[in-house]
Amino acid sequence: MNSYNILVVEDEKEIAEAIEIYLLNQGYNVIKASNGLEGLDAIEKNDIHLAIVDIMMPVIDGVTMIMKLREKYDFPVIILSAKSEEVDKIMGLNIGADDYVNKPFKPLELLARVNSQLRRYTKYLNLVENNESEEKEGVYIIGGLELNENTKMVLVDGSAVKLTPIEFKILNLLMKNPGRVFSSEEIYEKVWNESAINTDTVMVHIRNIREKIELDSKNPKYLKVVWGIGYKIDKI
Repeated sequence: MNSYNILVVEDEKEIAEAIEIYLLNQGYNVIKASNGLEGLDAIEKNDIHLAIVDIMMPVIDGVTMIMKLREKYDFPVIILSAKSEEVDKIMGLNIGADDYVNKPFKPLELLARVNSQLRRYTKYLNLVENNESEEKEGVYIIGGLELNENTKMVLVDGSAVKLTPIEFKILNLLMKNPGRVFSSEEIYEKVWNESAINTDTVMVHIRNIREKIELDSKNPKYLKVVWGIGYKIDKI
């Protein structure tokens, strides 16, 4: 655990020092900054694995800092927010923060959020590093969506999803070719292995897949419609 570098960006010295003590006791390395500008400078000079960022700060505020760091970095960011900063907190989440903790906060809650975000980030890094070898083994991963050709399993954020054989074949086709748009006719011919006569069934299967893999099937994260052309899954 002590290989993780955590950046604490907080202009209230007592709060920053308290957070530092909690994190050091957990074996983390801590780097402190007292405003957004110092925080961005620290990111450039250090290998940061997670940042805890206050919203209201001098020079550069937390929301602006998050916006700027997200142009280049994808490590987790946890916002420290007072209840009066609710709008800023929502804005921070919209522009790339991963979580938030309200002030005044409980040390154990903050540590739990830090540990959770680092677990996810480490898993993400491992998937990125091993992506090429995993694809050779028949495992395809896009965001929180994972398909295994060998076991015929589909996971969404770690939870198993039950697909019919046809649904599995359609999802497999799209995930093996991220970014490519397939027409209903193409999907039908590749999945059913026969000439497309009635492609309405493809639309029904697509709708069923969406209901199973999407948090909001009307606003899909993975399976997208390209109007007038077909369907695709983009890399996330």
